[in-house]
Amino acid sequence: MNSSASWLAELRRLLFVVLAAALLGWMFGRPLLFVALGLFLLCSWWLGQMWRIWRWLGHPEEDPPESHGIWGNIYDRIYHLQRENREARRQLQSSVDYLQDSFASMREGVVMIDEGGSIQWSNAASERLLGLKYPADRGQTLLNLVRLPEFHSYFIEEDFSEPLQMAVAGEQERFFQIEITPFGDGDRLVFVRDVTALVKLEHMRRDFVGNVSHELRTPLTVIIGYIDTILATGSRLEKPLVKPLKQMQQQAQRMETLLKDLLWLSRIESVKTEQKTDQIDVASMIEELRDDLKNTYPERAVVVQIETRQKVLGDYRELRSALSNLALNALKYSTDEVEVTLRWAEVEGEYLLSVTDQGIGIDSIHLPRLTERFYRVDDSRSTNTGGTGLGLAIVKHVAAAHDAELRIDSRMGRGSTFTIAFPSPSL
Repeated sequence: MNSSASWLAELRRLLFVVLAAALLGWMFGRPLLFVALGLFLLCSWWLGQMWRIWRWLGHPEEDPPESHGIWGNIYDRIYHLQRENREARRQLQSSVDYLQDSFASMREGVVMIDEGGSIQWSNAASERLLGLKYPADRGQTLLNLVRLPEFHSYFIEEDFSEPLQMAVAGEQERFFQIEITPFGDGDRLVFVRDVTALVKLEHMRRDFVGNVSHELRTPLTVIIGYIDTILATGSRLEKPLVKPLKQMQQQAQRMETLLKDLLWLSRIESVKTEQKTDQIDVASMIEELRDDLKNTYPERAVVVQIETRQKVLGDYRELRSALSNLALNALKYSTDEVEVTLRWAEVEGEYLLSVTDQGIGIDSIHLPRLTERFYRVDDSRSTNTGGTGLGLAIVKHVAAAHDAELRIDSRMGRGSTFTIAFPSPSL
């Protein structure tokens, strides 16, 4: 029987009880009393059915009670909902079991926590990395068991767009990379990876580049000195030797520039975690750079747009280096007729230091790799301009060291805009 028919049958039963009680009451001269008595008996029967439902819901493994009419329909509907719920829970538990089995075999630590930060599950690797013990720690608050200040700040701020990399003190210093991924209804997955070997390898690479660059400067300086001395002899120098010596001088100077950039990049990388405490007048720095560029490139148009006088906390030498790299790139990779714009402005709560040109632009396929060391869009063009391929890598590291972001917007044939976006400073 469908629900509409059941409701109609129950309504007919109610009307029948009322009419029958009224007729019987009329025969005895007490119609209202008999109607009330009939409704009382009907309500008692309904309450009995409700009690049977309540008792059955307390023992859902039992079969539903037998009944007819609307109450039988209600029993059937609840029974079907229970079956669907059990099936959904079974599938969900199967997915959770599969997920936990997959995570259990991982070398990275995995911790499942609920909305309140309590541990629901963790794998064996999390015991090795974080000291957690499952199932003993189930229900415990993760922050109470993992006492790492950097992790606490990262967890509480709830900005998980970037992973956290931190050093962990101990008998031997270790480095962890932690990622938190929200899922479900407020639950989160915490992934912990030991990146000590990668960090040490990066330190070795950085030290190697810095040491080699430093060691090469002395012999290169000697070579350049002898070449300059030989070329200074002028007319006494045999003519066939002039051209190759000038080429040697040019390439030696280019190598010297490359070594300077490598040493500067190594320095920025090694001190990027140091807190910046100097207040930098960015507007004045832009104006000073504009004057320097006019002396070096008197034929070029360099436009300055100062829309704010806000200062930022930073390192003057690093910021000047980054801005100079961007400005020189804009001049080198655009024609003499094209003007270059240096801008310092506040836009939607950010402070933007940007360099814009109207040159040849950069194909979008190159943008993701543009800040890599030695990456070149066009080898021949970089050779002609004397570029080292390190300028944008330096700019990117300077931006990161100032809690800023390097943004690149470029269109082929329409020019490029390189922007260092600073968050709103709290001076």
